[in-house]
Amino acid sequence: MKAVVPKGGAGERAEGDANGVMVPSADARDPAYFHYYAQFVHQQNMLQDTVRTSAYHSAILVNGPNMFRDKLVMDIGAGSGILSYFAVQAGAKKVYAVEASAMSQKISKMVERSDKANGWLKDKLEVVAAKIEDVDLPKVDTLISEPIGVLLVHERMIESYLVARDKFLNPGGNMIPSSGSIYLAPFTDANLWTQTMAKVRFWQQTSFYGVDFTPLAQEARDEVFGQPVVGTFDSRILLAPAVSHFVDFETITMAELQDIVIPFSWNIPFTGILHGIAGWFDINLGGMILNTGPYADRTHWQQVRFLLKAVNAYQTVKGWMRLTVNMSRSYDIVAELVTGEDALLSDPMSQSAATRTPQADDRATPAGFGKRRGEWGLHEQTYMYGSELDYTKPEFMAMYTPENAPIPAVSDIDAAWVGAGLEGLLPTNQMETGEGK
Repeated sequence: MKAVVPKGGAGERAEGDANGVMVPSADARDPAYFHYYAQFVHQQNMLQDTVRTSAYHSAILVNGPNMFRDKLVMDIGAGSGILSYFAVQAGAKKVYAVEASAMSQKISKMVERSDKANGWLKDKLEVVAAKIEDVDLPKVDTLISEPIGVLLVHERMIESYLVARDKFLNPGGNMIPSSGSIYLAPFTDANLWTQTMAKVRFWQQTSFYGVDFTPLAQEARDEVFGQPVVGTFDSRILLAPAVSHFVDFETITMAELQDIVIPFSWNIPFTGILHGIAGWFDINLGGMILNTGPYADRTHWQQVRFLLKAVNAYQTVKGWMRLTVNMSRSYDIVAELVTGEDALLSDPMSQSAATRTPQADDRATPAGFGKRRGEWGLHEQTYMYGSELDYTKPEFMAMYTPENAPIPAVSDIDAAWVGAGLEGLLPTNQMETGEGK
C-alpha cells in the first residue's frame, strides 16, 4: 500500500468564493466531525441502512461495464470503505479511497489482510488518509461518494465532492451520485406542534421553586422552534404536493451550492392549520433514484420538519426558503410564507431576509393576508419519531372540507387525496429508474 502525503496543513482552506465573497469555513468543526465518523458504531449505523447500502451496491454493479470496469475510481469520504469495495467488485482497475478520519486505518487493515480475506482487494485499492482538498492524485474516470446529509446538504460534504470533480475527474467522467433534489411540502401535525410548545411552557412558569422564568420564555420559544425536527412521519400529514429543487452535482458551482433559494407555491385543498414545512431529498445513483421521502422505505437520513407559528390553510400559500452555509458544517435556513394570491413577499436575496436574527414583524401585505417567517439552524436538530395517531381520516388531523365544498363519499384519506388531486403524495416504490447518469 502506497502512502500519500497531503500538501499543506489542516485548516488551509480558502474562505472566499470565485467572486471574492467571504464564505464561512467549517474547518474548525473538522476534529469533532472526523472523530464522529471514525467510530465503528456510526459506520455500522450507515452500513445497516439496507435501503442506502443496497441502492449503492446495485447502482455500482449495474453500471460496472460502463463506469467501473478497467477504470480509475476515486471514493471521496470513503468511511468504512464499502463503496470502494463495491467498485473493486465491479471491475475497477484501481480505487483511491480518500478518508480523513481514523477510519482510513481500518480500510488499510482490510487491504493489508487481503492475503487472508477478500483476496480480490489485493493491489486494487489505495488508501489516502487526508481530506480531498489537501492531496495530489492522478485524474480518474469515475467518482463515487456518499456526501449526503439531512435535507441533502447538511454536513457540507458535497463541497468536497465538487472539489474532487474539479481537480480529479477526467473530461466526460462519471459521478455517482450525479444529482439530487430537495423536496419541500406544507404539513399539519398538531401533536408535534403541541409537544414542541410544551417545552416552551416550562419557561413560562411564574413560580418554579419560587423563581419566575417568564423573562426567558421568548428566547426559549425562539430556540425550540428554531430546531429542525428530524424523524419519520406519515405522508398523509402533508397538505399539498411538494415542490422540488434540482441540484446537478456535475455542473453546479460552489457558490450556487453554498447559497440556495427554493421558491414555492402550494394550493391547499383542505381547511386546516399549516404547522410547518417538511423536507426530504432523493439522489440519482447512476440512473437509479434513491428516495428518502415519507412514502418511501425508511433510511438513516429520515425526513426533517421545520415548525412555524400556525398558518391557516385552504388557500394559496407561497414563499421561499433560503439555505446559506455556516461554520457548523451545515446551513442556516430562513423561510418566508404568505397566504393569498396577491400577498407580497420579501426579496430572499436581501440582507434582512437572509439573516437568522430576529427582525421586526413585517406585515407589508394587503389587508386580509398573513405573513410568517421561520428561522432554523440545520445543525441544531432535535428528534421526533412516529406516534400512535390515527391518520386514516383528514378530520383526525384537523384537515376539514370547506363548508361550501361537497363532502367526498370516501371512507379513507387515500381516496380523499385522490379526489383532491393529491395522489402524488401517496406511497410509491422506493427505487425508481432515472434518466441519464
